[in-house]
Amino acid sequence: MITCRVCNSEKASEYLKVCKDCIRKNFEKSFPFIEKTHSEARKKINLPAFPPRKGIKCGICGNECEIANGEKGYCGLSENFKGKLVRKIGNKEIGLGLMYKDWHPTNCVPVQWCAGGSGAGYPNYAKLPSTEIGFANASIFLGTCSYHCLYCQNTDWHEMIKERKPLMKAKELAEEILSDESFTCVCWFGGSPEAQAPFVWNVSRLIRKRAKKEGRILRICLESNGNFSWFWLKRIAKISLESGGGIKFDLKASRGSNLNFALSGVSNEMAYKNFERLVSLHRKRPEVPFLRASTLLVPHYIDLEEVREIIKFIASLDKTIPYSLLAFYPCYLFKDLGFTAKKFAEECYREAKKAGLEKVNIGNVHLLV
Repeated sequence: MITCRVCNSEKASEYLKVCKDCIRKNFEKSFPFIEKTHSEARKKINLPAFPPRKGIKCGICGNECEIANGEKGYCGLSENFKGKLVRKIGNKEIGLGLMYKDWHPTNCVPVQWCAGGSGAGYPNYAKLPSTEIGFANASIFLGTCSYHCLYCQNTDWHEMIKERKPLMKAKELAEEILSDESFTCVCWFGGSPEAQAPFVWNVSRLIRKRAKKEGRILRICLESNGNFSWFWLKRIAKISLESGGGIKFDLKASRGSNLNFALSGVSNEMAYKNFERLVSLHRKRPEVPFLRASTLLVPHYIDLEEVREIIKFIASLDKTIPYSLLAFYPCYLFKDLGFTAKKFAEECYREAKKAGLEKVNIGNVHLLV
């Protein structure tokens, strides 16, 4: 780590060069460092530094890019070709990513409350009244993201978007999953599903339609940053709810915090709006918590001030929403930050319980120091 280039007192990531306090309170002076960091990182994978704001509007995800002629959107899939929005990948029929089998119990963040990990909702939504040993999750890793986190823990999507492969066809992917009776759930993650929402919706729709007809348990779940277009999210969420699955938002920083922009390149306002919108669905199925949240405890940047605000937000909506506090390990551009302190994670846990949240856990405990 280095001394912050703005205040010359607090510690900062060697790559970002500005500390959390300056990002919060002296954003104008911090911005040049933030801009340089994201510009250099995104250039390596041939993507715009920030969501463009001049041209044809793309409504696929919450970034709502406005793309100029000959340019592409933040995700790299939507392009303005001679004044027309073109999207050859990430549409209803073609997706960028891959699927693999992950036997239960999976590394699902809210595993202790989901149907596959705990048997919640048995027998309507789970095959067994406990962990579904002998059954599996169809894990679909998508090669795009509507954020660009400087501490991304799944950077394989960078190469995928750069190379535009591997590709998946909607009907073939749905059939592959449906033909395997060991699958009891499907999880969309990556990367993140927002930038390929039409594909996520179509495959999920195909799977749900046949599973419902056959009386089969096959849950649809998403792990997301929440930066969806509401047009697509509400359609996907309905399928997920009916199937017994759930949607987990990674609330990376407090609402409107400059830290979200600095660390992930994008505002989190749309994510928070979407989280609020999904609460009504969460209350429709209490036996298996539908809406879930998590926060990665990034050393030196995501502190108790940020976590308290996130906790307060969740508690104000519904105290039954599961909340996971995740331990961080050095990765991507934040390899110099170290691991999350056990003492800090436990302090955050106590704050969450104090606020009345009923379902709280600390994830990746093996990483705590």
